[in-house]
Amino acid sequence: MGTKRSTGPINRLSNREVQCAGDGELFDGGGLLLRVKEGRAKWVFRYTAPSGKRREMGLGSCERHSAQAVGASVTAARHGASAARAMLVAIPAVDPIVARDQAREEARIAEAARKQEAQREQATLARVARVYHERFIEPKRNAKASREWINSLETHVPRELWHSPIEHVERAALLDFLRDIQDRMFDTASRVRQRLSEVYDDAIERGLVQDNPVAALRDKLRRVRIAKRSESHPSLPYPELPAFLSQLRTHPGMAARCMEFVIFTAARTGEAIGATWDEINLDTRTWTIPAKRMKMHEPHIVPLPEPAISILRTLSQKHVPWVFPGVFDPTKPLSNMGMLSLLKRMDRRDITVHGFRSTFSTWANETAAARPDVIEACLAHKEGDRIRAAYNRAQFSQERRRLLEHWAAYCNSLPASSNVLPLGKAA
Repeated sequence: MGTKRSTGPINRLSNREVQCAGDGELFDGGGLLLRVKEGRAKWVFRYTAPSGKRREMGLGSCERHSAQAVGASVTAARHGASAARAMLVAIPAVDPIVARDQAREEARIAEAARKQEAQREQATLARVARVYHERFIEPKRNAKASREWINSLETHVPRELWHSPIEHVERAALLDFLRDIQDRMFDTASRVRQRLSEVYDDAIERGLVQDNPVAALRDKLRRVRIAKRSESHPSLPYPELPAFLSQLRTHPGMAARCMEFVIFTAARTGEAIGATWDEINLDTRTWTIPAKRMKMHEPHIVPLPEPAISILRTLSQKHVPWVFPGVFDPTKPLSNMGMLSLLKRMDRRDITVHGFRSTFSTWANETAAARPDVIEACLAHKEGDRIRAAYNRAQFSQERRRLLEHWAAYCNSLPASSNVLPLGKAA
């Protein structure tokens, strides 16, 4: 391998020398050299770094297929070498390789940020929700439940939020939307809020957002709900409850018995119509509702007062899992419209089935029938402190049983045989 080295001025090589060079090294001066190996040529800048270490920095390959290509390559190499020399004589001196690597890393970071920003702009709330639905919901649920999951979001989330980049959706806008739907459809609002929270958690994992604004709004929405609870579900004034119950008992059918059961247990409609016989223990006089059927996703044990036990003893346990089976299809539970239709037949459109929980709560609080914690435990309202909640469930069992027995006695204070007309109607 031949070598031609020059220690004189820079830019010593002619274009012709570069084009015709064989294997070896040709020095252009000032640390720049052309290295040729097996016919392939590349430019190298050799220098002493500020640390005192001798280093070589590649300045790219040298194209030699034409005079024009050689000229361009020589110019580019000399420009690179000149820039490197300037770094070495700067104050403070800079290692050209370190500077180049740093510039490349900064360019890589900038490009990654640009791509991420573009991704975020395209990552609308709708797209992120659909991706999450496709990856995590569809594989775990049947087709109907899967459709219902995504449809609840597509139907109820306002378009201006649904089609906005998820990163730009403002917390205040989410709060306004969730408060509005909560005031109108509490159960639906709860499902929508929970599903949106799942979407945001996934978006955090994917680096699309920094936090979950929906989860942060949960306590605020709960406080709003507590303030409006009494007006959200029209309820029967508790002094009228005994007369209403007496009238209810004149109506036959599964819906009437289920409504009685709801009244005596202060349960939610969905909890009652979904009750199965394996949840009922007549020996211990308890109804254990599993976490998956509870609004707060925690198991709830209901002490059954005597009138509730009496209702259960009149119902058939043969061949069907449901305590209150459907009228037309016993293989399914009673429709949630059953009790609502019964109220309409009783000409009581001024109240709701869920409102009986408010009736119970008002009676218990106004008559001081029990401590507030015990009343809230009977209603299965969420306890913010988990340790306290576990303690309450353990300690309130007997107090809740006494409260529900007292409530049942109040409900039955008007004899069942009384001939009572619908309230508010003349005889």
